[in-house]
Amino acid sequence: MSNIVLIHGAYQGGWIWQPLANVLRNRGHYVLAPTLEGCAERSYQLHSKITTESHAQEIANLLFFEDLKDAVLVGTSTGGMVMAKVAELVANRVNRLVFADALALMDGERLSDIVSRKSVVNTDLASGPPRDDVVNRLFKELHEPIKSWAIARYTLHPIACMQNPVELKEFWSMAWDASVIYCNESVNPPISHQKRTADMLSAKWLELTTGHYPMLSVPEALADSILSTD
Repeated sequence: MSNIVLIHGAYQGGWIWQPLANVLRNRGHYVLAPTLEGCAERSYQLHSKITTESHAQEIANLLFFEDLKDAVLVGTSTGGMVMAKVAELVANRVNRLVFADALALMDGERLSDIVSRKSVVNTDLASGPPRDDVVNRLFKELHEPIKSWAIARYTLHPIACMQNPVELKEFWSMAWDASVIYCNESVNPPISHQKRTADMLSAKWLELTTGHYPMLSVPEALADSILSTD
């Protein structure tokens, strides 16, 4: 049995992992899929000091209070940024890192250095695409009824996570057992970025024929990839 912590990306919450979490639990694994501060059902907690680093501290605290050791961390999209910082903070509690179509920034890089967001709604505290872009682009790949289910749960993401440079002074100089799962029908993060992650971490490279939301479109195949250690 593995202790698996699933870290969601922007505009999401722990809800997005539900199909995958069910698969992993049915296979006998202990799975946590927390919602980060200011996201989804925690969007009422939005404030100006939420950053990638504060999100990472939340997960690091979760690992401590749950007393999880040898944890398999799985990050998707901007959750990869959070996961890298978590690993840096509590390396002694981490067994493996899985970047599932995820971002992995260098110290000082910003999301905008890797991904261009063409249609954005910004408030003082949050950022994200307008609803018509969510319907016609973000979740376009998904089939009903999961598509409508996901659209109904979309929320804006804490703005500093989308705009601030990340702080990762030690992560890239540390040794990790890592996998990169590239979804070959997804545009972002680009393959060049994910190849960089794999090369710098000497990570196992896996591909899935699906878009940016494999946890919703192909949860069984994603579970296989997460659990693969060969």
